[in-house]
Amino acid sequence: MTMDKQKNRPADISPEEWDIRCDLAALYRLVAHYGWTDLIYTHISARLPGKEHHFLINDYRRMFHEMRASDLVKIDLEGKKLDEGSRPEQVVNRAGFVIHSALHTAREDLTCIVHTHTKAGIAIASQRDGLLPMSQHALKFYNHLAYHNYEGIALDLDERERLVADLGTSHRAMILRNHGLLVGGRTVPEAFDHIYFLERACEAQIAAQSGGAELVMLPDEEVRAHTSSQFRHDEIPSYVDMAWTAALRLIDPETSDVWT
Repeated sequence: MTMDKQKNRPADISPEEWDIRCDLAALYRLVAHYGWTDLIYTHISARLPGKEHHFLINDYRRMFHEMRASDLVKIDLEGKKLDEGSRPEQVVNRAGFVIHSALHTAREDLTCIVHTHTKAGIAIASQRDGLLPMSQHALKFYNHLAYHNYEGIALDLDERERLVADLGTSHRAMILRNHGLLVGGRTVPEAFDHIYFLERACEAQIAAQSGGAELVMLPDEEVRAHTSSQFRHDEIPSYVDMAWTAALRLIDPETSDVWT
C-alpha cells in the first residue's frame, strides 16, 4: 500500500511527508464515511515526521469526504502557512489552529489529533456526568478521559494553556464541555481507533438513556478497572493497525483520488 501511495507523490514532497499526508487524508474520509462531520468545521491534524514544529491541517474550503493528500495545509506552531507561495488560496481556520497547536506543542507523543462535533459527542459533552462507564466502548477510556470547560469559540491563544493542563501528560482523549470530542494518537491509525470508540461510546449512552436514565446499569468498579486495563494490553497496537487497514477499504483508497 505504501507503493500505491507514493506513486502520486509530488517531487517537492518527501516520501515521509507524503505518507503522513495520505494517511491523514484517508482519516478525513473515514470520518466523513461514519458521519462524524460538521460541514467544513472541526479538524484533524498530524505532526510531520522529523519536524517537531510543522504539522498538517485541512484546507477549510474542502469537505471531509473530498479531502486529498495535496489538500492538506502545512503550517507551523504560529499558524503560518509554510507553502504559502505555491498554495496561496488555501485557508486555515484559526480555532482549529488554537486547539491543535496547543496539543502538538505540549504532547510530542501525539502525532495525530482528531476533533469532532457530532450529535452524540455534543450531547455527552453537555451532560453533567459526562461519559458514563456503562459500555465496553466507554470503559476503554475509564480513568483515561480528560474534560475541558467551555470558554466560547476557541479563538483566544491563552486558552491553549488550559487545554494542555486539562489533557495532562498521559490522557489521549478529552471531552470539550458543551462542544465536542477530542482525541490524540501516536499514529494516525491509533487516533482513528480512539475517535471510533469514543464516538460509539457516546452514541451508546444516548441510546441507553433514551429508555430512561434510571434504567442504565453500570458495571462494578472492579470490572471497570479490569476492562480499562485490557484495552492497554501490549498486543493492542497490532489490532489497531489491522482495523485501520480494514477500514481503508471503506473508502477504497486504491481507486479514489484520496492519495493525490
